[in-house]
Amino acid sequence: MKSNLTRAEALELLKKYNKESFHLQHALTVEGVMGWYAANLGYAEDKEYWSIVGLLHDIDFELYPDEHCKKAPELLREGGAGEDMIHAVCAHGYGICVDVKPEHEMEKVLFAADELTGLIWAAALMRPSKSTQDMELKSLKKKFKDKKFAAGCSREIIAQGAQMLGWTIDELLEKTLEAMKSCEEYIAKEMQII
Repeated sequence: MKSNLTRAEALELLKKYNKESFHLQHALTVEGVMGWYAANLGYAEDKEYWSIVGLLHDIDFELYPDEHCKKAPELLREGGAGEDMIHAVCAHGYGICVDVKPEHEMEKVLFAADELTGLIWAAALMRPSKSTQDMELKSLKKKFKDKKFAAGCSREIIAQGAQMLGWTIDELLEKTLEAMKSCEEYIAKEMQII
């Protein structure tokens, strides 16, 4: 897997359509998480590709929320992204807003982890530290089970993603929490310069 875009080009493309800090931070979070997964699932040579897909996965959401994953192909093509990257980005909306099915393990990871990063970040913000660094899996599992907490984060999608990967919910929670811990400092630095 090779990206047609450099990371710098992907970031500029993202910023062209996304201005709100919430959306930018989420994109950076998913970028970091996807890079961690690539390195830890045996795809280290594709880490940049996985990361760029993560960075651009919601490219159309801020300006075109009603056309999420439907407007993305046009924006990505204009920015120089290849068809494989467009498929990967669109596949994270499978069954929600499009019928593009995740096929590659990377697409399944993005489908599973995207929604979960929002829940983990919401849980982190409830902590005195406002960080994932001191969060334990049991604490995250409690938040996951509480349907009223971060109600906008679909537990069904997260569970469906874990199933696609052949993982338990606990495995997905543990891995994604570790991934977020690994990139939290990087995200904070990036947010200062965006």
